[in-house]
Amino acid sequence: MSDISRENLPASAGIIKLLSERTINRIAAGEVVERPASAVKELVENSIDAGATRIDVVVWDGGRDLIQVTDDGCGMSADELTLAVERHATSKLTDEDLVNIGSLGFRGEALASIGSVAKLSILSRAGDSEEAWIVRVEGGKKQPPEPAAFGGGTRIEVRDLFYATPARLKFLKTARTEYGQISDTLKRLAMAHPEVSFSLSDGTRTTFKAPHVAGLEADPRLERLSVVLGRDFRENAVEIKADREGLQLTGFAGLPTFSRGNAQHQYLFVNGRPVKDKLLSGAVRGAYQDYLARDRYPLLALFLDVPPAFVDVNVHPAKAEVRFRDAGLVRGLIVSALRHALADAGHRASTTVAGAALGAMRPQSSLPWGQPNRDRPQLPSGFAAAAEAMQAPHYSAGSAPGLDGYGGNRPAHGMSDTGQLGFGARTEMVTPSARSVDMSDVSGREEQAQDYPLGAARGQVHATYIVSQTSDGIIIVDQHAAHERLVYERMKKSMAATGVARQTLLLPEVVELDDMAADRLIARADELADLGLIVEGFGEGAVVVREVPAMLGKLDVAGLIRDLADELTELDQALSLKEKLEEVCGTMACHGSVRAGRRLTVEEMNALLREMEATPHSGQCNHGRPTYVELKLADIERLFGRR
Repeated sequence: MSDISRENLPASAGIIKLLSERTINRIAAGEVVERPASAVKELVENSIDAGATRIDVVVWDGGRDLIQVTDDGCGMSADELTLAVERHATSKLTDEDLVNIGSLGFRGEALASIGSVAKLSILSRAGDSEEAWIVRVEGGKKQPPEPAAFGGGTRIEVRDLFYATPARLKFLKTARTEYGQISDTLKRLAMAHPEVSFSLSDGTRTTFKAPHVAGLEADPRLERLSVVLGRDFRENAVEIKADREGLQLTGFAGLPTFSRGNAQHQYLFVNGRPVKDKLLSGAVRGAYQDYLARDRYPLLALFLDVPPAFVDVNVHPAKAEVRFRDAGLVRGLIVSALRHALADAGHRASTTVAGAALGAMRPQSSLPWGQPNRDRPQLPSGFAAAAEAMQAPHYSAGSAPGLDGYGGNRPAHGMSDTGQLGFGARTEMVTPSARSVDMSDVSGREEQAQDYPLGAARGQVHATYIVSQTSDGIIIVDQHAAHERLVYERMKKSMAATGVARQTLLLPEVVELDDMAADRLIARADELADLGLIVEGFGEGAVVVREVPAMLGKLDVAGLIRDLADELTELDQALSLKEKLEEVCGTMACHGSVRAGRRLTVEEMNALLREMEATPHSGQCNHGRPTYVELKLADIERLFGRR
């Protein structure tokens, strides 16, 4: 038997007893009202479930002094107001069913908790009533409803938040930080409900406004997302639409070249409820792993509709997280939907790339473009020659066959010195080589090439960038980045079909490495063989390469082996190379692609453009950088003051 008696217990270990109603309310408030943004979320969700088409939020001092939410919803009668501020009163549940929840909250639930730690007033008039009523709750003390004057809908005011629990105030951040959290909360709700107009004010100015989008010709949801994520998102997003086993996924995701340095702009909504779920970040990373560097994150908003019984929305007190009955099914749906949408995007690249390029090209000093020609600054010597050369239908620094029909090192011919104007305080002249082609060389078929999405090749600049002409602008292609993506996609396709074809080296190449690097390569020899690379041990600290992937053509074998050895150092040894296909194939593709500095013929350049158009994801290289920049003629004319 235990020899512990009640007399030996500390004073804090008292007799079990029921807590007072006031204490229970404050504990509940701590779960639901974590910070001002939590209160805003509860109140706005109530307004949405009340059928509001307009919701206006006003916040003072980050929510400490005042949170005011006004809506034009159905309103409440005096009896409903009395019930709304009672604990556990709700219009959310039917038949005591805690599983099949189809609303966000409506009146009740959080109102009693908020009223227990703040000064709460609710002014409302039901739509079919001529009378408005107001009810007040201060620190948990309720007052009976009183008649009031109000136009319609509901207005809820929360003043002096946490005045009844002052210790909670110490955990709040600055007013600016709390206001930012409120703004983020409201924006998430606005994205989920494009049928509702939202506004947020700090009492002096409106900082966020999302007007009605109903009735617009464009997709209402995409229009609302563009208000929150920026107008560029509308032009650089692909539509997501997929369903599987009763689950429906819709939304929009940004192109890989339209990305950010953090995952802040990745949103998931489940049955119209904004949630934060680790499952989303993992699924997005898996879907974009072929197209983005590890430190870049796409912008997206995904809307998942599932049967109510499939998801538990009450796993988190503030309903910020959910639990799925089959998380694997949800993750698989997100990954496959994103991958299909990105594949359908083809060679599209972000339009913001062109905007950044134009911004970088603008003069640093103000130039008098509006003056007559005779008064304009004289162009530096060599600039006129460069402009004249650019007007030729084709110009190239030379030609030679190369890998897969691209590239080579044939001696240049037909050289002419041209100048290049560098905008800014100082102008530096360089002399890139160029080859002009007579207009008679341009066939009718090549003129028609301007109608292709990536246009007709007009030349090569610095033996690195292809310049093509479209029907309404020009395109500048990074030949190495573009071909790297093409080779990579070919390798993946070949592996999936019949395996990577190999070619035997006429003279096997011995590559010296440190002992550990050589051991890592030899340990993965069988897997490398599946990727088309045959390596064997060759004494201590060396390997011999006997075969390479045929599609890579002539390449620096030693450089490839050293890079692969470094890549294997980074990979988890528990993972197979096939599981880390994108890293290994990406390294091989980089070595097997057209290098910067290789001179291409017009025919080779056009062939590269056509293959880009036919290859998925060719708008970005394997690291998420753009492979081309498109400049519209109107933008170029504005740059030179013609518009």
